[in-house]
Amino acid sequence: MRYFPNTESDVREMLAAIGIPSTDGLFQDIPAAARIVDRLRLPEAMSELELLRAVEELGARNAGARVQRSFVGAGSYDRYVPAAIDTLLSRSEFYTAYTPYQPEISQGTLQAIFEYQSMVCGLLEMDIANASMYDGASALAESILMIRRISRKKRVVIAGAVHPDYLRVVNTYCEPFAQDLATVPPHAASGQVDLEAVRRACDPDTAALVVQSPSFLGTVEDLEAISEFARAQGLLLVVAFTDAVAYGLLKPPGRYGVDIAVGEGQALGIPLAFGGPYLGLFSAREQYVRAMPGRLIGRTTDARGEEGYVLTLSTREQHIRRERATSNICTNQGLCALASAIYLALMGPQGLKRVATASHLLAERLKALLDRSSRVKLPLTGPTFSEFVVELPIEAEAAVAKGLSAGLVPGFALGGFGEGWKNRLLVSVTEKHTLADLDALATFLQSV
Repeated sequence: MRYFPNTESDVREMLAAIGIPSTDGLFQDIPAAARIVDRLRLPEAMSELELLRAVEELGARNAGARVQRSFVGAGSYDRYVPAAIDTLLSRSEFYTAYTPYQPEISQGTLQAIFEYQSMVCGLLEMDIANASMYDGASALAESILMIRRISRKKRVVIAGAVHPDYLRVVNTYCEPFAQDLATVPPHAASGQVDLEAVRRACDPDTAALVVQSPSFLGTVEDLEAISEFARAQGLLLVVAFTDAVAYGLLKPPGRYGVDIAVGEGQALGIPLAFGGPYLGLFSAREQYVRAMPGRLIGRTTDARGEEGYVLTLSTREQHIRRERATSNICTNQGLCALASAIYLALMGPQGLKRVATASHLLAERLKALLDRSSRVKLPLTGPTFSEFVVELPIEAEAAVAKGLSAGLVPGFALGGFGEGWKNRLLVSVTEKHTLADLDALATFLQSV
């Protein structure tokens, strides 16, 4: 059954109100090459029985995945997910409304999100954490919008190897004031933030400095030096990350006095799923709480003195009326946040430290194996956590294709990162890899 929510006269009236001649004008920001102008070439609709039969036939054609070892990271990490997480996620206590506006029927969801916020604060050693963003990329973009709310200055310098996909999302969010963003490449030798280049990029209207640690290239930044630089320049400091497990071993951002810490929480108990759904962690210093985007759950007591949980410092209308909202993100990724909260509770500080330590030591062992090879180079000198860059004698894309045919994904090809990177590969190691896996990858890379 077709459903048309607006009549032709409704459409004409709305178009006249916003001053465009046709609905095509709504999509002018989308490049013409990316638009679909013809009708989609889709098959005729099937009945439910026919559809089920067709899907079963497709499933029967699966021959099984040939890839047995993968060293791809770059923001999506194949970490171990304890079986208890899926079991607990399926409990009926969490089958509640999508958005917990009504606290009297959403106490389970509200308490779970409150515990999640508390754990994020503990992990990052920050004052306040919200009820999550879509993903790490949107969290970083929202942090820049927040900077513009809390500072009279508007320019933001993004330094070092911030994830390219995060930068694309930032550029989309911030397109109306793109002139206020400046990107500074990492130091060519170390892969870390080049503070001298950052100094040259700053001007009197610069409000904040954004860095990522560990960076997209795996390098661990000197946050102490960067924080001192930011304070000396009068800049707010934003630290981003893609692998939250790193802070089981590294000193957390809050210990360096950063103003905002944001990143991806997928590594905390969320399995790989072709890019999502993921989980954006967002935390800040308490003085900026009223400028934070998204939802915030608070703990209180009711008229009878009993403990309860509520949405606080924002109203339902704030998420509906665009002009009054700190953010237009209207979800808190509740299921993913719950999964991460369960993961952190199961692991505890010592368990997370063991996971992070195992990942780091395995990565260092692999680097040592590769360092012996005359065909493979480790081009960056900066310290790393569990990801690092290798340089091959052939193009990285070709190495990946060769690896796939052998049931191995050797890493993430960096040809799109910039000029001179086509032979470089980003390799990620997690606690799931075995010593045999490392030997197999080292042997493969030394043979390409």
